[in-house]
This record gives sequence, structure tokens and C-alpha cells, in this order.
Amino acid sequence: MRTKPFALSAKAVVLDRAGRCLVLKRSMNSRGNPGKWDFPGGKAEPGETFDQALLREIEQETGLRVSLTRVAGAAESELPERKVAYLIMEASLESGKVRLSDEHDDYQWVPVTELPHVDLAMQFRAFTESYARSEGD
Repeated sequence: MRTKPFALSAKAVVLDRAGRCLVLKRSMNSRGNPGKWDFPGGKAEPGETFDQALLREIEQETGLRVSLTRVAGAAESELPERKVAYLIMEASLESGKVRLSDEHDDYQWVPVTELPHVDLAMQFRAFTESYARSEGD
């Protein structure tokens, strides 16, 4: 049995000063999960560490500057040609106003306890339920 290679994608739960989480609505032109809500982030460029990549991706996708605070969790998905492992970091908003890239059509700041009710990409649903529970306690 031939196994598929893994790719790593870093995502972030970006929290504002009110403790709300930023979610982005993927463009309807997106190859993966069009129209679904997602967390900002993406893949590293050659020679880039995952945290450098995550900070760059967040700034490119949202215009925001954040600081990474801790590992929040992990998720995975399977594509026809590979499996994707997601490392999900928690981040605090430092500065900026949201300016979306072409990859996303909308954004919203959601109370963490409401994350399980957002129409997120399937691979993040178990994570959001666990994260919302742990943050709601």
C-alpha cells in the first residue's frame, strides 16, 4: 500500500482584545473549501520556519500584525494527492485593520464559544469544538 505524502499548513486562531476569534470566508473561486469559513494561515516557503510563514500569511491575508502565543491544537485532511497536517497556533492581535486578500470574500470576529456554530471547513470542526469548550471553562 502506497501512502500519501504529508504537507504542513500552519493556521492561527487570532484573538482580538475582546477575546473574539477572526474567521475568514474562503473565496468562491478557491480550489479548496470555497465559501467555507477558515482560519488565516498557510504553507511555508522554502527556507522559512513555520512561525515566520504563519505571521507572513496572516499579514498577507488580513493586513494584521499578530504575536503567536501558544499551540492551540492540530487537525488533518486528506486530498487526492496528499494529506495535510495543520498546526493551529493561538495569536493575539497587535495592530492593523482587516484588509482581505483575493483569497477571501468576508471576515467576522466570533466569540470563541460560538466557533462550533460557524460553517468552518470540515477539517477544523473537531478542533473548534474542543477549543471552544476549553476556552469557555
